[in-house]
Amino acid sequence: MPAIPDATAPRVLVVGIDGVRYDMLRELPTPHLDSVAEAGFLAPIEVDAGTPTMSGPCWATIVTGVSPAKHGIWGNNFSGNRLNVFPDFATRLAQVDRRRTFVAAGWEPLMIQHDGGPLFKAPSRLSFIAPAADTPEAWNDCDEQVTAEAVHVLTSSDPEASFVYLGAVDETAHFLGCGPEYRQAVLRADERLGRLLAALRSRTTYADEAWTVIVVTDHGHVDDGGHGGDTVEERTAWVACAGPRFTPGLPGGTIRHPDIAAQVYASLGRPIDPHWTLDGSPFPATSPAEFAVPR
Repeated sequence: MPAIPDATAPRVLVVGIDGVRYDMLRELPTPHLDSVAEAGFLAPIEVDAGTPTMSGPCWATIVTGVSPAKHGIWGNNFSGNRLNVFPDFATRLAQVDRRRTFVAAGWEPLMIQHDGGPLFKAPSRLSFIAPAADTPEAWNDCDEQVTAEAVHVLTSSDPEASFVYLGAVDETAHFLGCGPEYRQAVLRADERLGRLLAALRSRTTYADEAWTVIVVTDHGHVDDGGHGGDTVEERTAWVACAGPRFTPGLPGGTIRHPDIAAQVYASLGRPIDPHWTLDGSPFPATSPAEFAVPR
């Protein structure tokens, strides 16, 4: 495949899969995540010592590029947040640069005025699909609908930066621990990732686009399914990334959660304004590679 020309339009897809243990990825067949890792890298992330290993503060750090000391989210209730000062990347890009951004998720604090939310204030397009109940089965159905909606938007519209959230893995762990049902939930999340990647490749404008794909989790779990503590299993997250800035292989430095948002801006060619006072920076890059969205 020929190298991507300089004029190629940059696009970014971030897929957030809640609560996937890093050690499980070495044990399970996840071909679609593996394809991203093989085209770029998969690296562990240590949740910063000052950040609780909970979904709220971790996702807020991932999408804003700043720590809880700045965004003000310390738990799963977002009251008292400072997201007006430190907005998510989809909102900042939409409001500051008039970029087309898209977010799809089912967890209420991310999307609506619930428990002090939403985390995503004003992306260009937002698809909120809530689970019918707070159970693994309902969350599996929710993730299926979120994936279908994201596939529709990614194939029929033209978002420049997108975030798609899948929550069933985390919910399964909370109810059933990190046993067989949890492992099946991870496999289903990988299958859904594959459908999102296929949607990118099916775009009529795909040949003229340079896609960066980032897949990230927020925290891990103990064997019984809880999190919020300081064990290695809880505090170890991970990120996979492939795109035109990265040759296959591990990056040459440590990656942290605040770096995700910074990398979104870098992949779009958007200079980071020092007045934003981000805590993150773009991933260590290698020489640009011949690249296509992983299969």
